[in-house]
Amino acid sequence: MIIPQYPNVKILGFAGFSGSGKTTLLSRVMPILNKHGLRLAIIKHSHHDFEIDQPGKDSYRLHHAGSRQTLLISPYRCALIKENVLPEEPGLEQALQELDGSQLDLVLVEGFRQVAELDRIEIHRPELGKPLLCEDQPKIIAVATNQPIEVGIPVLDLNQPAIIAEFILQWVNPSNLNYDPESGS
Repeated sequence: MIIPQYPNVKILGFAGFSGSGKTTLLSRVMPILNKHGLRLAIIKHSHHDFEIDQPGKDSYRLHHAGSRQTLLISPYRCALIKENVLPEEPGLEQALQELDGSQLDLVLVEGFRQVAELDRIEIHRPELGKPLLCEDQPKIIAVATNQPIEVGIPVLDLNQPAIIAEFILQWVNPSNLNYDPESGS
């Protein structure tokens, strides 16, 4: 999967059942990827309504006064809040169009399990009693887990974010790294 106008930007998904630790893993892996010079974006899928601004702040008040699109701009960051006219979920393709790919090397996607063409790392905790997604989803390229399992793809230690980051770096640019998934180095 690519962003059409930015074909060199890689997109990698993270899939797992609720409570498996997707967000925790991403928050531990992203700083390592940043240290290696990757320019990252994250798209996190949510089934819930959410607010990114704080009640009582001017931007919150103005947005809730009736704006369909609110753009917050400062010297440090900008954020666009858009209301969906109808309560429908935008697809991953639409979400990718919102990004400025000229500033990116890698987009990490949490969720969007229904997108068949997205390469993913599965986060699996056997103690949750949920099935492995990789058994039914061929685009899963590795499983990050906290217990040994036998599958036909690389198995990464969920508690070793540096090893997972190295796997991702190898996936992003296989010619620059020497990651051996069998040895974890």
